[in-house]
Amino acid sequence: MPVDSDLLRQVMGRFATGVTVVTTRHGEEISGMTANAVTSLSLDPPLILVCVGLEGSMHGLLKEGKCFAVNILRADQQELSTRFAKFGPKDFSGVELTSAETGAPIFKEALAYADCEVVDVVRGGDHDIFIGQMLTGATVDGEPLIFYGGQYANLATGDN
Repeated sequence: MPVDSDLLRQVMGRFATGVTVVTTRHGEEISGMTANAVTSLSLDPPLILVCVGLEGSMHGLLKEGKCFAVNILRADQQELSTRFAKFGPKDFSGVELTSAETGAPIFKEALAYADCEVVDVVRGGDHDIFIGQMLTGATVDGEPLIFYGGQYANLATGDN
């Protein structure tokens, strides 16, 4: 019997994740999306994967731009997570940006970032898995934004 998408969401909702905004640049156009389907893939070479829905605007921009930055959000950046989770054009107003090797936007106030060049794309159902080689990155101290059970949560206690 096939598993429906609601059950999959319920099951995977019990897997606590960090929250990121994945950004890209294609020419002068920049975009971003909130993502928790992000993971390290390999240490040698340093690879990160990001899963992106086929129907989203970010999909085409990633394919064309061939780069992305993973901006790992701090606990106090829930508003950015919500803002970049919405459909439609992305609003970067009020976000201090920089860039590194690829030119993908990096949030200056992020807890950490990884700047990646796309090296492969693999189909996975209704998503593509973008595999990026990390070219550079940085971290700062702070508490991460956590998502659990369909809500933001506190790392120390697990409370919502």
